Amino acid sequence: MNPEYHEKVNHQFKALQEEAETRRKPFREAAVPKIHIGMATCGIASGALETKRAFEEALAEHQIQALIHTVGCIGHCYAEPVVIVENPGFPAILYYKVTPGKARMIVKSFFVDGDPLFEHLLGAMEQNDLIPAVMDFPRFSQEKKVVTEWCGIVDPEDIYDYITRGGYSSLVKALQTNPEEIIREVAESGLRGRGGAGFPTGRKWALAREAKGNEKMVICNADEGDPGAYMDRTILESNPHQLLEGMAISGLAVGAKRGIVYVRAEYPLAVKTLTKALLQAEECGLLGKNILGSGFEFIVELFQGSGAFVCGEETALIASLEGHRGMPCVRPPYPVHQGLWGWPTVINNVKTLASVPPILNHGADWYKTIGTESSAGTAIFSVVGDVVHPGLVEIPMGVDLKTLIIDICGGIPNRKTFKAVQIGGPSGGCLPSDFLETPIDFDSLKGAGAMMGSGGMVVMDEDTCMVDVARYFLDFTQKESCGKCTFCRIGSFQLLRILERITKGEGREGDLERLEALALEIKDGSLCGLGKTAPNPIITSLRYFREEYEAHVNEKRCPAGACRALTAFYIDLDKCARGCDACVGSCPVEAIFTTRDRKKGIDQTLCVRCGECMAACPAEYNAVKKVSPRHLAPVVERPEAHP
Repeated sequence: MNPEYHEKVNHQFKALQEEAETRRKPFREAAVPKIHIGMATCGIASGALETKRAFEEALAEHQIQALIHTVGCIGHCYAEPVVIVENPGFPAILYYKVTPGKARMIVKSFFVDGDPLFEHLLGAMEQNDLIPAVMDFPRFSQEKKVVTEWCGIVDPEDIYDYITRGGYSSLVKALQTNPEEIIREVAESGLRGRGGAGFPTGRKWALAREAKGNEKMVICNADEGDPGAYMDRTILESNPHQLLEGMAISGLAVGAKRGIVYVRAEYPLAVKTLTKALLQAEECGLLGKNILGSGFEFIVELFQGSGAFVCGEETALIASLEGHRGMPCVRPPYPVHQGLWGWPTVINNVKTLASVPPILNHGADWYKTIGTESSAGTAIFSVVGDVVHPGLVEIPMGVDLKTLIIDICGGIPNRKTFKAVQIGGPSGGCLPSDFLETPIDFDSLKGAGAMMGSGGMVVMDEDTCMVDVARYFLDFTQKESCGKCTFCRIGSFQLLRILERITKGEGREGDLERLEALALEIKDGSLCGLGKTAPNPIITSLRYFREEYEAHVNEKRCPAGACRALTAFYIDLDKCARGCDACVGSCPVEAIFTTRDRKKGIDQTLCVRCGECMAACPAEYNAVKKVSPRHLAPVVERPEAHP
């Protein structure tokens, strides 16, 4: 590369940076209140659009000049709608659950009267810095944001907002670096695929670059389909340009001129945001032909998948792109040698590609200082289920499960105890409390019987039935099976039939042994990762919660009281309060009656065992109880009903 080449690239990018600075400077330096509103899917679902409208109306009513800045998700999904307010003379403040009424109150009390309403804030932050400074709030102090560094801070629909924060500078650096050196830097960083397999990214890129072919392709796998997982969606909605920058660097490294983002159509906001980001990048000369005058061409297209879970598997994804039914193929040949339309193809997850710009910006040595020796960098999880603070968390690899679940996410709500965590989506494993000290990295989780997966994590409390959990996840994977493999198509169906019988109290002697044997055969005989990992919830739950299975089969009892067929509800008359009708109003089938002394009873012939009466019963009474139906008769006798 001659000096003229470097000068041309740097000159064009500098002009772009100056344009970005010119556009963003008025907003940054305006001495008026700035209101940053999270407008990702989690925020909008919680009412962020109405909150934004309320701010606009209140500002107009009080004739206050302020700037509203729409951003993505900051990770605190439990606190949405989240609003960050920067008012001159005050530190930036993060408000949580900002309803339209609270928005009007902030404008009146804070902007007019000078009262910041500290009782409504989630944490104060340093002046002009949207990174929270409240170190006693674990979510802030223990995270390490690399991929999600600018999520919830930049406007995802404004490329200039990203550029002013250093965006696309890694691409400029890559344009002035030999492709082999780019691959070497990524390889030395220790970056492994974040889609679940954990294959070294640098090695994959090297194989694709060495592969023979006039045309090569880069594909971003954004076909996120795990129940409870939304990591990729959040990145696409909150900072799509970091992904596009990573894709362009990948294309430059492997010698590809085209890229495709394969995203599921069920993510309409992500599709909208990404489509706009692609247009903006092309208009700025950061994608398309002759990028920044370098002669490098990289054109990115968007493809909307139809929602088949199996299309997360790379060969099924390729089949879908080619217009065929999404079904996995036998490997080899691997996509890096013969992929889409027979071209050498690199397929990486959203999080993998979005990790590349920070690596090139800070260097491989910096990235290796994060995480562990075999699992460098960070892990992003969507933590859902029975946890106080569900949401998106990015932590260094090696942090243990206890720190993530208890310290960062607040532990188990309602004073209940932790029972298990499902890691890796429907194909992951269920780990009990004995494994809370397990480090979160590829090798440690695999050794425990789970897997990193793409980053879905479901936390479960003491009221969870592990047999029913295994049934739920297997029901999902069985329905999503493409049907190509006999082991997966028929074997998973038979597994599901056995589990359904067990949860209905129809378990038979030898069922547990059949489950174990069939699960191992499906793992060994299936073609793709879906079939090979589908039995994981059964295998791990049988290993760590076998007594629950035995109670279902031998005693026809669900210890957690979660399986409807094995659970009945009754009212403890000694604890039932006269005149309290909370349970009566909650019953959808009018199975609860009132006795002559104004206490309550449950007609078992009408009860559908939904549990609403237990949820409605005031905690100070705690009168509604669960018991196995076979033990119901000696425990409860129906009192004479009031005429």
